[in-house]
Amino acid sequence: MRNFIFLKGNDMKFFTKTAVTLGLGAAIIATAGVAGSHSAKDMPPPVAARHHQMQMVGYHIGVLGGVAKGEMEYDAAMVSAAASNLAALARMEKATLWVAGTEQGAAAGSRAKAEIWSDPEGFAAKFEDMATAADALINAGDAAAVGAGMGALGGSCKACHEKYRGPKN
Repeated sequence: MRNFIFLKGNDMKFFTKTAVTLGLGAAIIATAGVAGSHSAKDMPPPVAARHHQMQMVGYHIGVLGGVAKGEMEYDAAMVSAAASNLAALARMEKATLWVAGTEQGAAAGSRAKAEIWSDPEGFAAKFEDMATAADALINAGDAAAVGAGMGALGGSCKACHEKYRGPKN
């Protein structure tokens, strides 16, 4: 069973301001990337869903990165939630998101390389690497521990992008 945290007063104001700032930043970055090529409504549903999944991944990495850089105050509950959400996003069932025929060149807005389907075990392993790195951050005891774990998290993203994500169109 999950524990819920109820925030009051200044904690709630800080959380709300931080969430809005990070959310707006993620939306601006995501929109800039999508607007440069195709709008989400022009993409096949699996491609649009993948874009949204990656926006959520970026948002939660932004929360952890903000803590690691000292831009956000360390909050154990927020770090745990961001890391747990990242792990869940990495472990989402891929069958509905990574549909054959939605690779780059075949589907509008897609940067997915064909290797995703020719090497499904390797592709799944990259997502599991991200989940494992996120799991390690769930109980990070302070901002320094979050920072120490960000290398593995970033490395998992980079390794997947290098092998399975094509260049911008």
